[in-house]
Amino acid sequence: MAKYTEAVCRQCRRESQKLFLKGERCYSGKCAMERKRGQFPPGAHGQSRGRKPSEYSLQLREKQKVRRMYGVLEKQFRNYFTLASRQRGMTGENLLRLLERRLDNVVYRIGFAASRAEARQMVTHGHIVINSKRVDIPSYLVEVGEVIAFKESSRSNNRVKELTDALQERQTPVWLSLDSAKATGAVLALPNREDIQAPIEEHLIVEKYSR
Repeated sequence: MAKYTEAVCRQCRRESQKLFLKGERCYSGKCAMERKRGQFPPGAHGQSRGRKPSEYSLQLREKQKVRRMYGVLEKQFRNYFTLASRQRGMTGENLLRLLERRLDNVVYRIGFAASRAEARQMVTHGHIVINSKRVDIPSYLVEVGEVIAFKESSRSNNRVKELTDALQERQTPVWLSLDSAKATGAVLALPNREDIQAPIEEHLIVEKYSR
């Protein structure tokens, strides 16, 4: 499957916003956005891009930002939008709700990974179980009532131990619950728009795909 293989910090610089793609590094002084060059887009002409962005440019950048934030490829993202447009309610909110329900995102939100990229790796390597059954598909959409945990044989893994030890300091969204003692998380409800705190203007994405 195709995937982005270049420096992910370039993606944050291109969107002029922290996308938290590298876990703990994003909260440290090593983050590219904290340095002087982080104020400009990557590339030789990054500092010279002073033109006022067009309406289409704003729509494109918002779509790219969200797609990169959740680690979704273009075709996948378009499929999510099509599905969201067929559901009841506002298409933009439906789209964000679908992205939040991805298993790799839920694993990250609960605290079983420091970034969505690490969460995808946890899932594809078979470390995550849902209701005691292994699920290795990052795009799996979680349902209300499902319980997410590490596979029993994975709990001796050094990285898993580091993550479980830090769970007591983790704050989870209101639509998820976390039992730090047992290192398990559960889906209490489907997320509402106010539960998704990321700075996203989803109406721009809807406008782009509606052109």
